[in-house]
Amino acid sequence: MGTVVRTRIVKIGNSQGIRIPKLLLEQSGIHEEVEIEVQGDCLTIRTAQCLRAGWDEAFAAMAKNQDDVLLDDVNTTDWEQSDWEW
Repeated sequence: MGTVVRTRIVKIGNSQGIRIPKLLLEQSGIHEEVEIEVQGDCLTIRTAQCLRAGWDEAFAAMAKNQDDVLLDDVNTTDWEQSDWEW
């Protein structure tokens, strides 16, 4: 098990929180944005995942496999064909 530090819950405005010692933040690699999850009587704090992590690689793989085509038929209107300008 890693480093264990005992601390208190403190009032922060209308909320409550804890102060996380610098040593624990350095050991965890947590920097700014976090996710907090409740698991039974425990709170798990972890670095927030990048929402679009891996998308570039996934799109490149789709293009390589020619799996990046539209699935729906494109139905254009008369206005789109005559008056729309890109």
